[in-house]
Amino acid sequence: MIAIKLRRKYLFYAVAILSSIIASITVGLDAIITSEMSKFYSPEEVSWVYGFSAFSVGLLISLAISLFLSIKVKGRCLGSFVDPAFNGLRIIRKEELKYHLLAGAGNAITTVGYFYALSLMTDPSAVIPFFRVVILYLLMVEMIVEKNTPTLIEIQSSTIVTLGAILGSISISGEIEVIPLAVMFLVVNPGWVLFSINQRKLKLLKIDGRANDSINIRLWNLFFTLIFVTIFILIYDVINGTSFLLESLKGSIDFFHLVALSMGITFFSYVLYIRALGMGKASVTEAVRASIVIFSIPVTFAVSHFIPIPIPQSSVLWLIKIIGIILVVLGIVSFALTQVTAYIFIRAKPGASISNLIEKIWKIRGVESVSAVAGKYDIIAKVRIRTLLKGYERIIRRLESIPEIGYFEWKSVLKEWENV
Repeated sequence: MIAIKLRRKYLFYAVAILSSIIASITVGLDAIITSEMSKFYSPEEVSWVYGFSAFSVGLLISLAISLFLSIKVKGRCLGSFVDPAFNGLRIIRKEELKYHLLAGAGNAITTVGYFYALSLMTDPSAVIPFFRVVILYLLMVEMIVEKNTPTLIEIQSSTIVTLGAILGSISISGEIEVIPLAVMFLVVNPGWVLFSINQRKLKLLKIDGRANDSINIRLWNLFFTLIFVTIFILIYDVINGTSFLLESLKGSIDFFHLVALSMGITFFSYVLYIRALGMGKASVTEAVRASIVIFSIPVTFAVSHFIPIPIPQSSVLWLIKIIGIILVVLGIVSFALTQVTAYIFIRAKPGASISNLIEKIWKIRGVESVSAVAGKYDIIAKVRIRTLLKGYERIIRRLESIPEIGYFEWKSVLKEWENV
């Protein structure tokens, strides 16, 4: 099989945007499915039934797809075309478990909160766009917990994308209701942050010396999410005396074909999203993925031929949407044009401890990886920054302040290639 290579920077945006395109298709399918379910269930029941069906049916379909992608042709799994790190299905490892539990809980919290908000709203389009504020949530988390904190350009671009995504998808036909809005800010967005951060940690893990793959990550996430969603529905049934779990099981069977189609497509959207998380920060990945507001417009027109969906008639609303789309594009382009990658070749002074030196270099903001090597140099550090002038000067100063370093060279990367 021929291995196709693409520049890493372009590959990140290609993968994230392709994930958005596929996700916009599933949004249209979800609208059709919920419309069909509403003929048999109340709005509140639809939220819970579809929420459970998505994960129960999705787990079965994802397992079937993963098994198919595990088939090897000329020594290479079919799934390696989706993620080159994929080498077949495997059992979860001990070091992955805590991240899978946290990601599963986050996904379940987001799902339950999302569907609960849907059951309370008369016009979901008035509040759902505020889910895009999760980009700013991710930025704040990265500022607190990550070594390589966001730069000013990343903060500005993320804010532009967030505002653009809200403008591009918001509806002025409905009223913003306080309780659903609170659910979005206090439940749905924090849940997605928990999911996204831990999915990224899983993708960056090394399993048996190899990069972790997004296909196994997605499959196991569905497994743990289904467990948490089932627990949440059981608790809700016990407290309120409802029987949503039984209705959900019945709905999973009755609407299996439609849900299977939606979750089969969703599988590839999430696999690409997880792969993108491994190549960029969670906030940047989420910002690029906000391009879904662009691709959802033609999907909305297509779906409106099958079910009644209100299409904006006001020229003012279309102007607002166009402004939002322009802001999203500008924000994404800003991300793409400001990333700089470099390698620093370092020679230690005689007698210096290489392990201690590596620790000091690793603490420098912007350093992505540090390796001890044999040969002319002792250490090679990989740097990824947003602004060459300011970032270069800051890192050089830090390196010059480390007494164990005898000599170093900075080499900026003009082009970086990676298997598609």
